Amino acid sequence: MRLTIVAATGGIGSQLLTQAIEAGHEVTAVVRNPNRLSDTPMRTVVADLTTADPAVLRSAVTGADAVLSGLGARSGAEAGVASQGTQAIVQAMQETAVRRIIAVSAASVGTIASPRRPDPPRHNPGDGFFMRHLAAPMAKAAFRRHYDDLALMEDLLHDSNLDWTITRPPRLLNKRLKKTYRTAYEQNVRTGMFISRADVAHLMLDALDTPETIHRIIGIAY
Repeated sequence: MRLTIVAATGGIGSQLLTQAIEAGHEVTAVVRNPNRLSDTPMRTVVADLTTADPAVLRSAVTGADAVLSGLGARSGAEAGVASQGTQAIVQAMQETAVRRIIAVSAASVGTIASPRRPDPPRHNPGDGFFMRHLAAPMAKAAFRRHYDDLALMEDLLHDSNLDWTITRPPRLLNKRLKKTYRTAYEQNVRTGMFISRADVAHLMLDALDTPETIHRIIGIAY
């Protein structure tokens, strides 16, 4: 397939890039700093997704079979990049008739209020006692700005006319690819606390060949 990978030098983006190329896909990598890319032959588009020229983004997605986005803030100062960047990518996709997009969110976002969902559930239906009453509240207190940004990103995808899939991983690890993860639609994975970035990337690429993942939120964890 012809894939556009957004934030291709990030934690999940770099895993998407490696696995996509190993699988024989034709890749366009959208990055802020091309010096962080490997020497693997690929098309590269340099863009800051919060301020990118629309023409640059259109060139990045034109002709793609799908867009895979690893956008997400790495610090509180970067909060906003996921929603702002996704808005720009959605517009570029709509203008170039590219429909398929798979994006990364986070496990706690299902309980975060947003314009589209002003009264979210207090707890995710997949969470057990420990997650509901200790882990999830601590995570939301520590990463609230990140989650607000991701909730807005999810709203943008829901309200678009695109064929979107959203993945919601819990705590991310820099571990090897296992392919033994569990998934759950529209809720978190029961007792799931961790997942590697490599396995999140594997799920995203696998979803390309799984039509039933379109317009679905997928929880993933070990």
